[in-house]
Amino acid sequence: VTLANWVAKTANLWQDGLDVEPGQRVAVLLPPHWQTAAVLLGAWAVGATVTETLPASAVATDEGRLAEVLDEDGAPAVLGLSLHPLVARLPRPWPGVTDFADALLYGDEFVAYTPPDPAAVALEAGSLMLTAAGLVDAAAAFVTQLELSATDRLLVDVDLARDAGPVAWLLAPLAAGASIVLCRNADPAALPRRAESERVTVTLGLHVDGVRAAGG
Repeated sequence: VTLANWVAKTANLWQDGLDVEPGQRVAVLLPPHWQTAAVLLGAWAVGATVTETLPASAVATDEGRLAEVLDEDGAPAVLGLSLHPLVARLPRPWPGVTDFADALLYGDEFVAYTPPDPAAVALEAGSLMLTAAGLVDAAAAFVTQLELSATDRLLVDVDLARDAGPVAWLLAPLAAGASIVLCRNADPAALPRRAESERVTVTLGLHVDGVRAAGG
């Protein structure tokens, strides 16, 4: 299943399973991860406004924050992720929580009931607010700044990616047509071998001898 398939499945889950509508706030409380990419892109496909804070109409989070989210007033629609690489279900069921693994039940194509408005706010991150069109422009600017191309395989430090935000770690590489390799708790001694095995051509937030640093 490709990322495009997962985005379509997740968008269908947001729209039909959790009743998310254009303009609604969707809090994505997740670390950088390929499933987070599907959650973000699926929410934007519906036309939602992605945020990193509560309150929100819907929330996507991992098990570590489910109790916190469920204690929120207003009972948002909640999507829970195990973040297991093979999309295993949550270790135990949570009342009122839709398991991300349910996305497998949804279709591989997505059509929004209401096409997203390019001028609508798509991302709120602190004081930063970007429209859907603004996301496209910001991603293109990062492609230039990071000097990315379609032949690149970008090794990204997860901690830096979390701080930099989804435009830098997700949308810019996608806009360039590059591949993304997320690296958590990187062991500097093991990085050269990791970079070689992953055929990395450029890094973001990590140093590997002989490999170009993005924007460097």
